[in-house]
Amino acid sequence: MAANLSLAARAYVFDAYGTLFDFVSATRRCRDVLGDGFDKLTALWREKQLQYTWLRAAQGRHADFWQVTGDALDVSLETLMLDQPGLRDRLMGLYLTLDTFPEVPEVLQQLKAAGLKTAILSNGTPEMLDSAVKHAGIDGLLDAVFSVEEVGAYKPDPRVYQLAVDRLGIPASQISFQSSNAWDAYAASAFGMKVVWCNRYRQRKERLPGHPDHEIETLAELPRIVGAV
Repeated sequence: MAANLSLAARAYVFDAYGTLFDFVSATRRCRDVLGDGFDKLTALWREKQLQYTWLRAAQGRHADFWQVTGDALDVSLETLMLDQPGLRDRLMGLYLTLDTFPEVPEVLQQLKAAGLKTAILSNGTPEMLDSAVKHAGIDGLLDAVFSVEEVGAYKPDPRVYQLAVDRLGIPASQISFQSSNAWDAYAASAFGMKVVWCNRYRQRKERLPGHPDHEIETLAELPRIVGAV
């Protein structure tokens, strides 16, 4: 059916990590080694991963997300004094096969059934994203997968959001961008996209340019907002 919605858009573009894919699933699968302390590693690894994208951008020293993810894991393991043999390789391998959040396949199916374009726009490398998408079995539910490596810059650089505009051939104002990262949601809004902030982690509102059009707790709420149910 055609969408007739309050959030009218021609394409629905999703952030990957933390929005479609649960980055916690990598450390959770290592609870046999990490125990209940897996959450400390999860938090520090994610914090350093994002910090390194921003700090490298500020220095003009880009490295791809696979290297950044490995560097962030190394410093996190060292900080938490986790030196079990094989743990690093195991975690990096698991990052290639992250679980999706439970509602993701059905949400994408509903959007596609409504005749809407769907895509990913992510910091991940093409290889990382291809692995995650195929492992999750959602490759048939996406029209495109865009990596920041095409422009050599990380979010929230405006060139990243422009990549989706250029590749989809759709104006920013007709693209709805979904992200669980507040800074990403606000940046996409400031760029000119419609934005749905999937506030899974109950973050506070940012004091940054832009303002998301909708705030939801999980992506399960998205089809109702866009009239795809």
